[in-house]
Amino acid sequence: MFILSILSISLCVVRILHISSARSFGGGERHFIDLTRSLVQRGHQVFAALVPSTPLLDELSHLPTAHLLKLPLKNALDLASARRLAGFVRERQIEIVHAHVARDYPLAAYAARRAGARFVITRHVPFALSKLHRLTLANVACVIAVSESVAHQLSARGIVTAAKIRVIPNGVDLRRFAATAHHPQREKLNHDLQSSASLFAGTIGELSEVKGQDDFVRAAALVAKQEFADTAFIIAGADNAPGQQNRVRIEGLIAQENLQTRVYLLGYVPDVAPLLASLDVYVSAARAEAFGLALVEAMACGVPCIATATDGARSIIEDGVSGRLVPIGDAAALARAVMDLLRDAVARARLGAAGRKRVHESFSLERMADATEEVYREALTSK
Repeated sequence: MFILSILSISLCVVRILHISSARSFGGGERHFIDLTRSLVQRGHQVFAALVPSTPLLDELSHLPTAHLLKLPLKNALDLASARRLAGFVRERQIEIVHAHVARDYPLAAYAARRAGARFVITRHVPFALSKLHRLTLANVACVIAVSESVAHQLSARGIVTAAKIRVIPNGVDLRRFAATAHHPQREKLNHDLQSSASLFAGTIGELSEVKGQDDFVRAAALVAKQEFADTAFIIAGADNAPGQQNRVRIEGLIAQENLQTRVYLLGYVPDVAPLLASLDVYVSAARAEAFGLALVEAMACGVPCIATATDGARSIIEDGVSGRLVPIGDAAALARAVMDLLRDAVARARLGAAGRKRVHESFSLERMADATEEVYREALTSK
């Protein structure tokens, strides 16, 4: 394995297994797809281990079928899956095992150790890891944190040493969003919604309390009471909770505020770029967020953005320059910021242009892939 690793470095080609037991699709899964595609385009040999029911499979056409391994990946103690992973890593002479979901970290660590590969993880969220993870991450070569707040949480709790942590923000495919930005589908959106709105404010993300869609609805209610009769409010995102309980709760709030003809729940939207390009204002009302990929995607489309001041949003937006920040959980402040931008087309254009510039400078897919390649090279050469 050591000789193979040296050869790979000299040729700038690495054999990498990405592991994800995700059963729904969100920002972390978009990262998984974009990263694996970028690595393939750069000539690397990329493999993926996934659960059979994952929506990721529909997005992995860039990987040969022989490079896909389907496993139960039930939990952190699924020894049968761990053994099959180890066998796959050994047979394919994989050099890097890269895990993306916390429950997969112990399985990936076992497989990497048994097969003589280097172990890397990406941490997408700021939530605390358990004592089990502290033990299983003892052999990790590098931990990729998607933001400084995630990096701080990992080092502060002693999960891994700070020397092993690298901050690599998620990146977006700038070409994809730039192409879509010039072709908004506002007429189609109005037709689908049976609406006649001339202005659209929207938010995208899995329906959950932490994403703050209820605060978005409360802000919409305050805006609707003013002179914005021509504004529609869009909520896109799946509800992965049992019984669709989050959607039921949000629908109840919409009815309570009498907004059934103003606020529209679209469900999961596979390609968000056309929707984002049709918005006049993008809103992130999250109560906690490590990064905020949809926020960056909206900025890449040149859409002016308003976000609650989560750690993730503050790492992306400079308030008043590349977007607007408001206090977390403050629907009134959110409404005021939305109304300010809806009233001012010049401000929308200025913030939209500045947001696009910010994304091009700091959050490109190429930049993310470059940094990840460097992590792999470092992992392969470290003791």
